[in-house]
Formats: sequence, structure tokens, C-alpha cells
Amino acid sequence: MPAKYVIDTRPVPHRFEPVTKSGVIAWEEGCLKCAVCVKTRCIYNVYAHRGLHPRQMIDSIDNECMNCFRCIQSCPKELIHKSISPEFKELGDEYWSPNIIARLWYQAETGKIPVSGAGYPGPFSGAGFDSMWTDMSEIVRPTRDGIHGREYISTAVDIGRKPVCLSVDEEGRWRGEGIRIMDIPLPIIMKVPSFGSITDETVKGWGAAAERLGTLLALPKDRLGPEMNGLSRSLIPFLDDGMGRVGDLSGDFPFVECTATDSTPDLSAINRKIRRDAMMIVRLSLTKGIEERAMEQVKAGAFVLHIAGSMKGTYLDDDTLTLKEGILAVHRRLVDANLRERVTVLASGGLAMAEHVAKAMICGADAVYVDFPLLIALECRMCRRCTKGLPCPVSIEEAPRDWVALRTINLLGAWHNQLLEVMGAMGIRDARRIRGEVGRAMFFEDLDENTFGTLGELKEGYELE
Repeated sequence: MPAKYVIDTRPVPHRFEPVTKSGVIAWEEGCLKCAVCVKTRCIYNVYAHRGLHPRQMIDSIDNECMNCFRCIQSCPKELIHKSISPEFKELGDEYWSPNIIARLWYQAETGKIPVSGAGYPGPFSGAGFDSMWTDMSEIVRPTRDGIHGREYISTAVDIGRKPVCLSVDEEGRWRGEGIRIMDIPLPIIMKVPSFGSITDETVKGWGAAAERLGTLLALPKDRLGPEMNGLSRSLIPFLDDGMGRVGDLSGDFPFVECTATDSTPDLSAINRKIRRDAMMIVRLSLTKGIEERAMEQVKAGAFVLHIAGSMKGTYLDDDTLTLKEGILAVHRRLVDANLRERVTVLASGGLAMAEHVAKAMICGADAVYVDFPLLIALECRMCRRCTKGLPCPVSIEEAPRDWVALRTINLLGAWHNQLLEVMGAMGIRDARRIRGEVGRAMFFEDLDENTFGTLGELKEGYELE
């Protein structure tokens, strides 16, 4: 049995004061000047060293308050209140919500799984992956020492060409297609986001994290520099100008990613332009008809596909369709053509939480790309000021390489533990078995159709009242 894959994490503090969900409002008007003020009785002494952050203009008490509500309940004139912070509400957008951003900050700081408290207060269904529920049947009878004890659960996955069968000639040499597989211990490939105050130091930090975690970092070709040479075995350079210039790359890369074009060239010829031990990843934009375009690329010689959705996890040409539907469509099309076992399917776009990794794999992905959570781990507010030429409010471009790497490792360490929790609850001990296991999940659309689909149907012989 291989050694258990463990991601060691340690607390890595914020460089800036985080925006908290709630803040303290203390009115002075009407104060009775009590001899023993409730503020002096704060067991955490947050009022004793209260101050204003000079750069961020944040009241220190908002970040240090432990939400015990003792001062609020004890003030005789009810002059102290807690309220949702307006600045917190302004974080991100409708998809990258303030709650998601705050959870990612917590995981990057602590490396721990966030605990929301007593019960889940949110909706039980939504768009995309929010309309899926995973099987938790094993959670009622866990093993004697849990998933973090002696029980082994593998999160490793294979990426590359996987022939259906192997054959050898009379001399014992392989015949036909060879095996070209790379296994990574985590079904998550890091990816440089499409925007952000990102410098070479930031990319170096992500590259160092990828090397330590044993996974890969996908980055644009123009981000490659001499300082990245030592990390080449952990990098996936990608080209946005088609497949014709892959031969220009120099480096010991395990994969090279290119954007699919309208035509379907002979990918086997293009593969020969890359280093002998490198493999081609074909990126397909998630638009309508994705399953047929995927089939065309596979028939042309592609054996690793990347389905790239929007940053909000939707189709690029129809935001009513989500990445979940795209992965399912490609997976089922390949299954129908008896080609699924030969192809590796990667997915990206809108993967914002750890649960999205498992759900994408259940829909049919072998592994996923994660991009914007890496940026949020560096305290990004998703304000998009950088896209307008305005300075970053948390100066991500000034973050040192080691700090970037440690925050990233913490984030993926927390995600790894959550993946173990989901797999343990499903009774699955190998991440490869999750792929396409739609029978181990419930989909809101299917449940809704089965329950209410026949209501209101009119059939011959029925009378309307």
C-alpha cells in the first residue's frame, strides 16, 4: 500500500484585516455612564485596545469580536448592537458571494474545514452543482477510527492516454498505442486566473505550492521565464493561438495545453512536435454542442480534453446552462461511443468550493482546474479593480512568494480533507471510482420530474372541472 497522502498545513495570517460579516455599533448618546460598563467586562478585552486601521479604515473591534453577545445583552440602555457589514455585502458578486469568499479566506488562513454552526440555514437547491446531493449512506456507520486514522482513502487520479487493452508482439514488445499516464495525488490542477494583480512572484508561489503538493499549475506561455525552469515538471503551459506553435515551447513539461480550433487537425502529428514525454491537452470552450466537438477531437487523436466554462460555472453562450450539464453531456457521449476509458476529461469554470470537486467528478470529470479560489486565498475581494487599471486594495502584487505558497497549500489542504469526508461518507476508497457515479448522487431536476412531472397532464378521457 502506498504512503498515505497528507497535506501538512499551518496557520498563515492575513496581510490585511479581513472584511468581517458583522460589525459592532456602539451608540454613545443616552449612555448612563454605568460605574461598571459592559465594555470593561468583555472577557476578550476587545474594547480595551479598540482602534482604527489607518490604511483600511476598519474598526478593530469588528475583527476581534468573538460574537458572544454579552455586551449587547447586558447594556441596560441597549446601546450596543451587531449588524451585517455593508462592506461585506459588497464583496464579490452574485456567484462569488461574500460567504464563499469569507470561507476561502478562512481555509487559506487556517488550513481547516469551515464549520458553519448548528445546522444549514441556506437553500437546499440552486443552479449548477447546488442542485446535486451526494450519497452519505456510509456516514451512519463510520469505520472504527475514521478517515483520518488507519483507513486509507486514495485521492490520486490518472491523466493521459489510457488504452482499452494492451497487446504485445512475439518478442514481448508493446503493440499499438502506448500508455502515457501521469498520476497526481490530488484531483485538482491549479490554474493562473484570467485577471488579478498577479506578478512573477505570485506565479512562483503557486508553482512552489504545486510542486510541494505533487499536482500541476497551468499558466499562459508568456508567464514562463528562466526563474520557472526548476518547476517545469509541475507546469502546464497553455497557448491561446491554436495548436500550431506547440513546437516553440522548450522545457521538461508533462503536458502542453492548446485551444481547439474549428478544424480538427491530425493531433498525432502535433503531438510529435512536443517533447517525447509530454502530452497534449485540448481545451474546448463550453458552448452548445460541446459533446459533439469533444467527439471530433477524440477521433482526431486527442486523449486529454479540457472543458472550459465561464468563471461563473456556465456555458459561454448560454448562462442558463451550467458546467454540470456540460460535463454530463461529454461523459455520456463518450460512454455511448465506447471511448470513455480512453480519454481523460478535465473541467474548469466556477469551481468555488471543495464540494464542487467531488460533484464535477461524479458528473464525469477525471479532475478539475481551480483558478479564482487561488486568487481569493491571497485575500482578493473579487472587486475587479485590477481590470480597470486601479490599484489592488490588498496589494496582492506585493505578496512574497513563500506567503503565496503557504496560503495556497492551506486552501488545498482544507479542500483535500473535505474530499476525504465526502468520499468516506459515500463509502468510496478511491477517487477514480467517483468518476461518472451519477447513481451515487441525487439531482434536483430528476427528483422534481419524477415527483411532479405527471401533474397536470391531460389524457384522453379526462374531464376538467
